[in-house]
Amino acid sequence: MNTFSIHLKRNKYKGQLKTHRLLFFSFFLLIGVILNAQTKVSSLKELLPYLSQSNVNVVLKPGVYAISAKDIHNGHFSSATVVKNHANVLFLFSGNNSTYDFTDVVINVSTEVLSAFPSKTEELYEIQIIGNHNILKNLTIADVGSVYDAPTRRATNIVMDGASNRVEGFHITTKGSYPYGYGEAFGKGGKSVINHRKHSSFLIRGNKNHAKNCTIIHRSYGHAIFMQAADWPIVEGCYVEGEMRSTDDMLTEKGSGSDADKVRFKTVFGYSLPKGYMMCLGEEGIRAYNGGETIIDGVTYNRGTSNPTIINCTVKNMRAGVTLTHATGKKHVSGTTVIGCQRGFCIGSGDIVDCYADTQHGPALGVDYPNDTGMNAEITLLPYKGKSYNGSGHAAIIIGNNHKIILKNALQHADKNLKINIGGDNKTIGMLEKDENYPASNIVLHNFTGYPVVLDDNSKNCTGVSVGGVTDQGFNNHVFKIAKP
Repeated sequence: MNTFSIHLKRNKYKGQLKTHRLLFFSFFLLIGVILNAQTKVSSLKELLPYLSQSNVNVVLKPGVYAISAKDIHNGHFSSATVVKNHANVLFLFSGNNSTYDFTDVVINVSTEVLSAFPSKTEELYEIQIIGNHNILKNLTIADVGSVYDAPTRRATNIVMDGASNRVEGFHITTKGSYPYGYGEAFGKGGKSVINHRKHSSFLIRGNKNHAKNCTIIHRSYGHAIFMQAADWPIVEGCYVEGEMRSTDDMLTEKGSGSDADKVRFKTVFGYSLPKGYMMCLGEEGIRAYNGGETIIDGVTYNRGTSNPTIINCTVKNMRAGVTLTHATGKKHVSGTTVIGCQRGFCIGSGDIVDCYADTQHGPALGVDYPNDTGMNAEITLLPYKGKSYNGSGHAAIIIGNNHKIILKNALQHADKNLKINIGGDNKTIGMLEKDENYPASNIVLHNFTGYPVVLDDNSKNCTGVSVGGVTDQGFNNHVFKIAKP
């Protein structure tokens, strides 16, 4: 065979191979198109069967949908299920690799639904995801009714289990808890003077789950965004807004027969409700827990939260902005702003980068425990409008060891009645009667604000500079006053 014949044969073979490759690629492209073709549904009833399916792309027709107690009683939500973690669920997403588009959809859930299920021992989840690699986007879901319509036990609007799920662009309005109007004053953790039935907004569990660009309007006693049994969770671009009330206003209920009046304002802290504090009527804006239960691939895990990331969020009028103290592993908070909260940031260890907070209702920065170590924080302290109701008297509370803290200045006139406390008292509203003297050591502080710094007698080996005045009662500290930079 001559060279020309060999060349023709090779070209023919290449052409056949190219054709086969093209057909092969086209076949799989067609399969992808079929698998990802949108399915449009026009009612909640039509939507429900798709929640357990995998590889679907479902779009719910724009409009306003309502769920009432009557719907529950009549079995219209027959797919509402009691899952392994003992919760009634309105919408249970159990498939994998699916997308659900709720653009221009509003689902109004009557607050009467919170107590409509016959079982009195289960919690209520309005939405729960237990599958993997799902995307839910652009839903407006609102609790409609009275803030006093409490769940039978507990309730949560959104719960993410499974792995690598994303909830994006949701607008959540949370209502309905008991009692409402006092925050944590009469019940916190496992203790209560008034038995609480909480209602939280958004619980992240599972593995690598992601809450993105969600808005939460929180009018309930419970957390806004919280994490339990979550590994590598991400909270990004979210806005949280709660409601505040002064203890002075609560005390005007004396003689009214209200819930607080009935217990004579005896708080869960063991003493009568004090004046001079502003309290969130909910709980944390963004919070991580060191325990919890989650479901991944049908298996239940009991564990803590690890490696949380908080990016570009805003938290307003909550008990705290971002609290990650009880998480483990790598903790990262960046680009986040906290406004009007009882406390700004508290992460124990890890990084707070390019963040912002005011001191109107409490310290911009806190540290929970003397053994907390290795926090690197960069926070700009913001001005605020209106009266200061910072009953703790702190602009920041710094205890523990080996922290590096930079407090930047966006204030013309810092409140000299507030202090940046290194070591010593940690007296928030829940700790007024405790004789506290927490240690602080090897702290590096660069305070470029006008707030004064007080190094307690239980501080040692701390260094840095401060624009505000410096009072040093400790041992071997070297924090020097400087002029404004």
